[in-house]
Amino acid sequence: MQSVSFGRHAPALRTIVHLSDTHLLAGDRRLGGAYDSTGGAIAALAAVERTGIRPDAIVVTGDLTDLGEPEAYQRLREIAEPVADRLGAPIIWVAGNHDERPAMREGLFDEPGSLAPLASVHDLDGLRVVVLDSTVPGWHHGDIDAAQREWLRQVLAQPAPLGTIVALHHPPLPSHIPFFDILELRDQDALAEVLAGSDVRGILAGHLHYSTSGTFAGIPVSVASATCYTMNLQRPPTEVNGMDAGQSFHLVHVYDDTITHTVVPVVEAPTGDYFSAEWVERMSRLSPDERLEAFSRKPD
Repeated sequence: MQSVSFGRHAPALRTIVHLSDTHLLAGDRRLGGAYDSTGGAIAALAAVERTGIRPDAIVVTGDLTDLGEPEAYQRLREIAEPVADRLGAPIIWVAGNHDERPAMREGLFDEPGSLAPLASVHDLDGLRVVVLDSTVPGWHHGDIDAAQREWLRQVLAQPAPLGTIVALHHPPLPSHIPFFDILELRDQDALAEVLAGSDVRGILAGHLHYSTSGTFAGIPVSVASATCYTMNLQRPPTEVNGMDAGQSFHLVHVYDDTITHTVVPVVEAPTGDYFSAEWVERMSRLSPDERLEAFSRKPD
């Protein structure tokens, strides 16, 4: 069926799947002896396919592996690349603090190992995605060094037709959980100065293992939760720990004048069957006023 707009907005110009924090271990070992991170990644990608969308890209915002093991990067490719091929979408890999630059470069990009930042630029038919490497070798906190900031400044000097999305691991946002603030992105003011006045429309991040959002330098920031384990936020901030529940990813829809970030739980559960493709097709044959009459009017 041809796409029909039932509201004021035309269909999204671009769609991105945003996943984060897969934390794979070699040999499909359980993370911390408790969490099936491999199974979590497989389940998340299966859920992506069940959405029926064909995204313009799959962005994975870091902590791809837990220890930077070469075998774990290879396993991640074995899991993710067939799905990406079926969807016809490129995978945009982002480095996280649990990743190791040399092994990640070799394992995911088939390039010689190097400690150089894994920064890159991707053109999604007019929508630019700029990947920053916020990792600090040997540490878990984040930073964007002066050289990478200057590189970013040069990239952003020329606006993209549909604007730019920046993807990095450490979100430039506060967290109410004490240990995440210790491991926050440092030198945020310097990054904000580079982004000011640019065409950056949104920032995608991970690291926190829970979904949150805010603004940085006036730019919306969206943090995706993890596919391996999430944070039990039903506890006091000083007692927050991981739990094997609530895994999710985001669907990012880019419109002319806004970008939406929809949290999609990774769970299979019984659902109703009232709304369907047939229902949408039936509504599409009605005029806007007829649709309101058929669906919006309350019964007497």
